Amino acid sequence: MSTSVVEEKDEERDTPRHTNLTVALIVIAMAQLMIVLDATIVNIATPHILTALDFTQSSVQWVVTAYALSFGSLLLLGGRLGDLFGRRRMFVIGVVVFAAASLIGGLAPNGALLLAARALQGAGAALASPAALALINTTFPAGKERNRAMAVYAAMSGAGAAVGLILGGILTEWDWRWTFFINVPLGLIVALLAPRVLVESEGNDGSLDIWGAVAATVGLFGIVYGLSHAGQQGASWGDFETIFPLIGGLVVLAIFVLIENRVKHPLLPMRILADRTRGVSLFVMLIVGAAMFSMFFFLGLYIQQVLGYSPIKSGFAFLPFSVGIVAAAGLASNLAGRVDPRWLAGAGGILTTVSLWGMTHLTVDSTYAAHLLPWITIMGFGMGFIFIPLTLTATAGVDQNDSGAAASSLNTAQQIGGAVGIAALTTVFTHFATQRGVELAAAGKAAMAKAAAAGQTPTQEQIAAATHQIQLQAQTYGSTHAFWASAIMVLIGTVVVMGLLTIKHTELAEEEAAMVVV
Repeated sequence: MSTSVVEEKDEERDTPRHTNLTVALIVIAMAQLMIVLDATIVNIATPHILTALDFTQSSVQWVVTAYALSFGSLLLLGGRLGDLFGRRRMFVIGVVVFAAASLIGGLAPNGALLLAARALQGAGAALASPAALALINTTFPAGKERNRAMAVYAAMSGAGAAVGLILGGILTEWDWRWTFFINVPLGLIVALLAPRVLVESEGNDGSLDIWGAVAATVGLFGIVYGLSHAGQQGASWGDFETIFPLIGGLVVLAIFVLIENRVKHPLLPMRILADRTRGVSLFVMLIVGAAMFSMFFFLGLYIQQVLGYSPIKSGFAFLPFSVGIVAAAGLASNLAGRVDPRWLAGAGGILTTVSLWGMTHLTVDSTYAAHLLPWITIMGFGMGFIFIPLTLTATAGVDQNDSGAAASSLNTAQQIGGAVGIAALTTVFTHFATQRGVELAAAGKAAMAKAAAAGQTPTQEQIAAATHQIQLQAQTYGSTHAFWASAIMVLIGTVVVMGLLTIKHTELAEEEAAMVVV
């Protein structure tokens, strides 16, 4: 006799018959928030880490990228392990690993151990994150409850980066090590509650695709590493350390596709990507990830270096983004059962494009309230309207045995999109900032020469102030062009989603309902 997964009683697995959906949602949301915010929470702490652990200016960036590299390259493997051995089990293991790595990072006496801890955090996140999304399908019934869960999940995914900046600023003022310690009690709470409120999935009998896992991990690692190197100061797309990992990563991923088409139990079944609805969703998520990660990166620099905000004040400057994305996610969740995904995501894309366009008008004389606050808020609303439908369409209609892999693909798309966006837009930023800096410096020298000829030799203080002003103007000029490029990217994604994401909201509801019947 058919029954809902939420109501099913599995004595062998000790699955709860009446899951407390509110507590279950809190558990998943806490884990997802913890994982996402950790990508940004240490950003503000890096200057303090540099001094405390004797990093150099060029090596301290690995405190951030070690996590991203490990997380992005292991996501597919984490999703497959959940499919094979149970998603709740992998969720708990991932959270425990994450919390333990956070404790190691907080106690680390040297840079090497801290980087190892960051990589281990990424591995734990790669186990827990895809399982968290897949557990929504197995724990929450289709309709209002699942849409609400998806809304909270999407809000945590979107707002986590901004929350990380706020927490990073607050905790760094106390002690940078607390940016790691904060995860320990949260992780323990999640790990203890998860077995009591989350419904375990049925592990399948397939084998683990070892060679596929190795190829996917190495390929994604190479691409993310190459893109991260290209975004470093002084690096370029022509550097060996950029080209070799990128080309090598692409070649290995091509081998991965060949492996997946040949093995009996593939790590990432190609049928997941072959579906047009899912393919469009993942492509647009790449662009959304690029836009959001880049906005935090360039705007964070602008707020601190041009507006002169402190770390805590800079973190709170992003609070309207978090408020906007949470509000829009709730509204989009309520509309998801009545409005087709293309219109919700399309509206979000238009709002996001407009907000990025607004940021292209920033100058060194701009103020936060008049010239930045409106666009940050609008972008939060835009992202909220994008995340909900794309999360639903990227995982709808997937066989239960493939839901972990589908969830991994969604998260991987966002992570890789962020890496691509920061690397590519940093190249845009560097080109225009350098160009503008040269022009302003030449004009400044001409002005000083003219003043000297008139007997008005500038003082060292005046020269230093003029040089600093040139740097700020060049930085702002580069940032606005990066925002232009980002706006164009999102506009392309908006056209794609409105033209090709043709699934109806009624079809989406029918597919979701079919997924919870066993």
